[in-house]
Amino acid sequence: MSENSATETIWLTQEAYDKLRKELDHLSGPGRAAVTAKIAAAREEGDLSENGGYHAAREEQAHQEARIRQLIDMLNRAQVGESPANADEVAPGTQVTIAFDGDESDTDTFLLGSRELLGLDNSVDSTNVYSPQSPLGSAILGKRTGDAVSYVAPNGRSINVTVVKVEAFRG
Repeated sequence: MSENSATETIWLTQEAYDKLRKELDHLSGPGRAAVTAKIAAAREEGDLSENGGYHAAREEQAHQEARIRQLIDMLNRAQVGESPANADEVAPGTQVTIAFDGDESDTDTFLLGSRELLGLDNSVDSTNVYSPQSPLGSAILGKRTGDAVSYVAPNGRSINVTVVKVEAFRG
């Protein structure tokens, strides 16, 4: 994550937002109560230093609380919207195909949006997702088919790409 990731907006569809909200509601309500009950039951078994059930429940609780914090942060930063109906320029919610160094045989197609969309819908599972705040995402944001740009990759190398195709993401 970048230094200012806490202030970066996360683009989500309404469906993705609702799914994440439902997960948060479950984890912070019934999920939290279930883990607390597991810890209490394991505690009643006696010696905690050798109680594997107790340690497993505490670890589960730590993972769950971390996910709750992550969900709260994401939902607070979320910008909810739909994929643009007529995509003629690169924007969050568009599916973009780029060619590296202008070579149309070396392309990459991805959804410009939030990585949280992965796994929320079977049709999105095989789709690469890039954040609009990523080096590539911010370089192509607002560009149209045929526009060439360069960006600096995390390894410090400058990469030239051409926008080959922009279309509304249909999921």
